[in-house]
Amino acid sequence: MAARNASPGAGPGHAARSGEVMAQIVCVLGNKGGTGKTTLSHMISHGMALLGKRVVCVLTDLERERLSKDNRLYLPFDARDAGNLAKVVATLNGVGDWFGVIDGGGNRSDTDSHLANLADLVLLPFRDSHEDMRTVQRDLEWMPRAWGLPSQWPADPPGRRMARASLDTQLGAFGQRLLDPIPHLPATKLLLQDRIPAELPWQLTNACVALAMQVCELLDVQYESAKAFAAPRQAPGKPAT
Repeated sequence: MAARNASPGAGPGHAARSGEVMAQIVCVLGNKGGTGKTTLSHMISHGMALLGKRVVCVLTDLERERLSKDNRLYLPFDARDAGNLAKVVATLNGVGDWFGVIDGGGNRSDTDSHLANLADLVLLPFRDSHEDMRTVQRDLEWMPRAWGLPSQWPADPPGRRMARASLDTQLGAFGQRLLDPIPHLPATKLLLQDRIPAELPWQLTNACVALAMQVCELLDVQYESAKAFAAPRQAPGKPAT
């Protein structure tokens, strides 16, 4: 959607962090609950790990439970306690080759403001609903450096056309600050299991990598080739279609 070279910038705290050797911090925020912030945080973390990055996915949502490291390519960290959040941010500020993806919670304006000030990039997910779009519009106005991220987007062509029409009507003024939609994938729930499967569906893998590539582009970060994730796996002897 948005031209990547037309970035409105990183998160509100980016200017103070410029030039320092520290990890990049991505915050997934927004006042509306149920938009998929936790799911997207894990998708970004998984995708960036597949692109060769070292990532910690930081939980701050009080409604979520801690997840184990089993079979994950990234490190989940429980920072629902303010002290733990301060510790992990301090640790990230001392390293230069890691990424921190912070999962925010809904209806926490003060917390969002605090997290946004820590961030190099702020993402505001929203679904295909008038309520979500109204809320993200206010959040985009409130956080002028943040990006809107359409999530759980319709996968069928008629649904996509209707969603696009709503998007143009309600958020047309923010078109240059919207990322490519993340389609609705039932398999995303696998990332929120305490112990994820050793092998994830290729559709989910591709979606994670595509999202992580968008994040890397916004942060102007180089990443390893994603050619291995560009197409579904073919059964032996079955021609591509």
